[in-house]
Amino acid sequence: MKALRYYGAHDIRYESMDDPTPQSDRDAIIKVDACSICGSDLHIYHGHGFSEDVGFCVGHEAVGEVVETGRGVSRLKVGDKVMIPAAVGCGACRHCLAGVVNLCEYGMGSCYGLSAKLQGSQAEAVRVPAADINAVLIPDGVSTEQALMMTDALATAWFGARSADIVPGSSVAVIGLGPIGLMAVESAFVMGAHVVYAIDPIAERRALAEAAGAIALHPGEAVETIREATKGRRLDCAIEVVGRDETVDLALRLVRARGTVSVIGVQQSRRFAFPLERFFVGGQTFRAGTCSVPEELPTLFPLVQSGRLKPEKYISHRLPLSKGTEAYALFDARDAGALKMVLTPD
Repeated sequence: MKALRYYGAHDIRYESMDDPTPQSDRDAIIKVDACSICGSDLHIYHGHGFSEDVGFCVGHEAVGEVVETGRGVSRLKVGDKVMIPAAVGCGACRHCLAGVVNLCEYGMGSCYGLSAKLQGSQAEAVRVPAADINAVLIPDGVSTEQALMMTDALATAWFGARSADIVPGSSVAVIGLGPIGLMAVESAFVMGAHVVYAIDPIAERRALAEAAGAIALHPGEAVETIREATKGRRLDCAIEVVGRDETVDLALRLVRARGTVSVIGVQQSRRFAFPLERFFVGGQTFRAGTCSVPEELPTLFPLVQSGRLKPEKYISHRLPLSKGTEAYALFDARDAGALKMVLTPD
């Protein structure tokens, strides 16, 4: 099959590799209908990988059709259209059965496309382990592109907003307006936020947030503007979607006493000088972590089906998989309004 494979910094190649085959009777093979590039894929693209492997297939967001199932698969059949959430679990422990695969009790939680251990989904086909749990039927009323956005991006945005303790009437900041940040803005409004400040240095992305109802700010003006607007009280909560020390620090500076900071940006530093004394005095809540997609889906499906959330509107490019190398370069450079890049096998 054809796939996008990682060979080093800025070196993603479209080339052949072995077709996926079942490694267990609980596996399924999915023919990929569409896949997409996530912001966290850029960490690998920049050479800051999660393993020393090279030549593995990248990517962890995909939807497709079941073409083969093992004897131990009972919930899926050949021909089913499914979404493939970004991470997998064992499918048997209490956490995995509850959808919290990142807390797999047997240590089998993993993400597609980080190494050769679990090949990625930016390919013509992908193996899904413990498929009854790790592949999800696309429900009626959800399009292919909507389902693709829910395999990671929308679920992570919703998780970030939920972790920020947003309630009706909350004041919120979202820092970083890539696709997940923009979806977090909309998620905050759906949860009842009365005002959302959307912070990013790129004017085009701020304009998209404004179109969603947010007050858009450049990072350099955010602290002073919000201080003046709140008469020094600051905001109820902040969602950080970048993963840099300076943006985490900005989130901490924007939140009031007993407010909440939710950090979902994949961290790019090994250590952060956390202001524990200030948080201790102010009684703020700080949460950081990754989303378990299956945990969020039962809430997200009706919101997408009813049109309350429309994640597909943040798809900026639709390209053939064979243009994957160019798609990564375009996404990395943020050229031509690049937001969500969707790739389809040729």
